[in-house]
Amino acid sequence: MASTFAKVVGRPTWQQTMLRIADPKKSIPFYTDIMGMTVIDTLDFPQWNFKLFFLTTLPEGETYDLTPGTQEAHDYMWSIEGTALELTYNYGTEEEAFKGYHPGNEDKDGFGHVAFNTDDVYEACAKLEEKGVTFKKKPDEGRMKGLAFAYDPDGYWVEIVKRNEAKKISNYFNFSQTMLRIKDPSKSIPFYEAMGMTVVRSKDYGDFSNYFLASSSNVDKSVDYSSLSDEEAKAKLSMMFGPILELTHNHGTEKDDEFKHYNGNEEGRQGFGHIGFLVDDVYEACDSIREMGYGFKKEPDGGSMKGLAFAWDPDGYAIEIIKRGGIDFGDKKVEK
Repeated sequence: MASTFAKVVGRPTWQQTMLRIADPKKSIPFYTDIMGMTVIDTLDFPQWNFKLFFLTTLPEGETYDLTPGTQEAHDYMWSIEGTALELTYNYGTEEEAFKGYHPGNEDKDGFGHVAFNTDDVYEACAKLEEKGVTFKKKPDEGRMKGLAFAYDPDGYWVEIVKRNEAKKISNYFNFSQTMLRIKDPSKSIPFYEAMGMTVVRSKDYGDFSNYFLASSSNVDKSVDYSSLSDEEAKAKLSMMFGPILELTHNHGTEKDDEFKHYNGNEEGRQGFGHIGFLVDDVYEACDSIREMGYGFKKEPDGGSMKGLAFAWDPDGYAIEIIKRGGIDFGDKKVEK
């Protein structure tokens, strides 16, 4: 599927997936102690009652010696070539009065799950169960054997998938995927290709199709992914260290003018927040994005935080546009 848009200027790279969490004392240990991620940075805004935690999978054996919350950690986090999981904590949500965030996966919900790959799904799920993790689906349940869906502390689905045998990753778990549902691939795929992503595999299952996209920093430029067989594409995808964006199209939604996915930010359905891209220049990138015609939730000079934007993708998901190398937050409020 050829892109119909010019590439967004400023070398956009997928830098984050944001989920809201109720209690960091539960969520952070789940993703670090159990899923093997590292907190690489934090941003705390007590004056506005929220705090951000940024986590990623580091290569096994790599030592991270920066202190989250310091300028050095900020510089590292806003310059990474990989993708972080941003967990947003709004003060007070750990109290019993808070009813919880919406994990997605109900009727018309767009957000599906995050995923981690591992060498042995069955062994990994047994270890997760020993640690008190509960499951939506265990490896031998349902139609699709050999993969599982665990629940994180907020009820988000965490897919556990098997690596390809040729994979050269020694991490027990590796952050490998964010899944979003899309209405019309003829619109969504060109949008994300313009954002610097490449379709590295696609598969039609009859009533739905999956499109797997990798950011430019995670793509082997010597490979023509469109010419690969499905098995070859699957093997190449499985060898990638960084996560991929899985776009799921349920056939027929593109023919329904009234159909629209929930984007995770509606009143009463808040949970998933956005995905974000680093660019060299936010203003120039947004000039390119504006030409796609889907509009902005927040223009670079809109609101109190200048130089930071939120665009809409074709399904109405919020796409954060962030300056590579760092953001001067100053004393301004950041909307999350």
